[in-house]
This record gives sequence, structure tokens and C-alpha cells, in this order.
Amino acid sequence: MDIKTVIKSQYHASLEMLRQAILKCPDPLWASTAFKNQSWRIAFHALFYTHLYLQATEKDFVPWSKHRDESQFLGRTPWPPHNEPKTGKPYVQEELLEYLDLCHAEVDAQVEKMNLENPSGFDWLPFDKAELQVYNIRHLQQHIGELCERLGNQGIEIDWTGMVPSRT
Repeated sequence: MDIKTVIKSQYHASLEMLRQAILKCPDPLWASTAFKNQSWRIAFHALFYTHLYLQATEKDFVPWSKHRDESQFLGRTPWPPHNEPKTGKPYVQEELLEYLDLCHAEVDAQVEKMNLENPSGFDWLPFDKAELQVYNIRHLQQHIGELCERLGNQGIEIDWTGMVPSRT
């Protein structure tokens, strides 16, 4: 098994865990304002950055067709004056499942053609493409963990997914 196969398998496994979290999230928890970041925002944030960091460079990134500006930020915008993001209405689960499927497709398409020794392609991430993929999977899994904890507090469990073969 080569490293690209491993990377794709772990992306797909993480995305399948996120799929479970999205599907099992009850409506009241999906948009609950009891948390600083609503569950839908965490799911969208995780998908947005998964999609972004799969690209060769920031310039190569084409946002999802249903992207709403600033919805990807969980805190203040990274540029001055560092305002709270304007997120608009919540994405519904079906929309984010559509985005998740796009990310699955991007994993296979982008990882296969990636030169893992190249720079990350994102000037704020000073490492190579190989490390970027580990970084990206860790980021994705961190947010899945947040969602799983919320669901667990509601008595809802998510099954661990260890590996998933390429979907192509």
C-alpha cells in the first residue's frame, strides 16, 4: 500500500464519520445557539477546509456552488477589522451531505495527482503537501470529535470508521 492510498483511506474514513454526525444530529441540536458555534457551522467549517486544503494552491480553489461567504469561519474573520462572520441561515443536513460527497470526490481526484514533496500551496502553512494532508485530516477529525461529543451528550453514538478504500 502506498502513502496516497493511505491518505485517501483516512480522508474517506473521517468523512464517513462526519456523515454519521450530520445524519444523526437532531434538528434542535443542528441549529442550537446554546453553543458558541452551531453544529451546522462546525460541519461546514470542517468540509470547507477539507475541500480547500485538497487543492494544489489557494488560487486553484473553487468554492462549492452553495458556498456563503464567511460561513467557514468559527471565530472572527482573519482580516481587519476582525468582525464576527455573517453566516446567514443555517445549511440543512442535506446540503452539507451534498458538500461531503463533493469532498469525497475531491479526495480521490486531488490526492492522486498530488506531489507530496511540493510546498503546501498555502503561504500560511509552511510545510509540504504530505504534512498538509495529515494536518487536514487531523483538523477534520477534531471537528468530528466536537460533534460526536455533542451527540454523545444526547445519547447518540457515532461508529468509529477505521479505513475506507478509495471510492474511484
